[in-house]
Amino acid sequence: MSKFTRPKIALVGGGNIGGVLSQLAALKELGDVVMFDIVEDLPQGKQLDIVEASRVDGFDVKLEGSNDYACLEGADVVIVTAGLPRKPGMSRDDLLTTNANIIKTVGENIGKYCPEAHVIVISNPLDAMVTLLQEVSGIPASRVYGQAGVLDSSRFATFIAWELGVSVKDVNAMVLGGHGDTMVPLVRYANVNGVPVMEQLEKKYGNAAKAKEVMDAMVERTKKAGGEVVALLKKGSAFYSPASSAIQMAEAVLRDQKRVLAVCAQLNGEYGVSGYYVGVPCVLGKDGIEKIIEVDLNDEEQGMFDVSVNSVKGLVEDLKRLSFLK
Repeated sequence: MSKFTRPKIALVGGGNIGGVLSQLAALKELGDVVMFDIVEDLPQGKQLDIVEASRVDGFDVKLEGSNDYACLEGADVVIVTAGLPRKPGMSRDDLLTTNANIIKTVGENIGKYCPEAHVIVISNPLDAMVTLLQEVSGIPASRVYGQAGVLDSSRFATFIAWELGVSVKDVNAMVLGGHGDTMVPLVRYANVNGVPVMEQLEKKYGNAAKAKEVMDAMVERTKKAGGEVVALLKKGSAFYSPASSAIQMAEAVLRDQKRVLAVCAQLNGEYGVSGYYVGVPCVLGKDGIEKIIEVDLNDEEQGMFDVSVNSVKGLVEDLKRLSFLK
């Protein structure tokens, strides 16, 4: 970790997510925070605004903003949010090309200034962007991973808690696969402090068919949750929940918590997949992805997971076709 008293957290991207990331990292006193953005004075202004609340919020960490990639030097954790959202009239290739160009530059600079860092990628399309950044930066895959599963799992757990009228703190739910419409919420494993959710739904509604109908609706809402927020906001996309999810991952690394979290990780034979980044449960600690946990999937779950993996493979093939990946 850092040679400094406090760890150094670098944020690449000073947009809405970047601002919340900085504030949360400061509130938790995870380390000193530097924010990079290409927009002149934007990161400096956001960091100044946050740090001026340090007396009110009671945190003692340094916050700085910069327009120079050199600010990343020596970072222990880098969280990448850089990239553009898809705009009307923009094709999938247009979005992929635009963000791949951005992530390529980001990855090169991370590799140059902080090759020992852990890198958490939030930029979309996630599975493709984390794949590209890892290859370009040259940082081992155990220290380059994506944030999506933590957020998707939290959304799934939230909907379950609302439906059952229980505290979300007691709901355990996990979502696997790629970050998109093919993600796989694991219904069979969802529970409230060990009691299966489906069992509770069947008792609530009196029959299995209705319980399945309600669960199917929650699964579908989980898959479309990001789009639901976008539709309500009219401009922009979710930023509070993605930032909170990435901070949970950063905290697990910086404080060596050994948390079991759904992480977009590079698989090397696990789940029958090799060489692709896919969301799976991992043990996250000071060494990054310290273990990938293989969950036993039934035929239906495996089928959905395979579809999701094929979607990720399609994105990776697109990056190769566009000459971003070897």
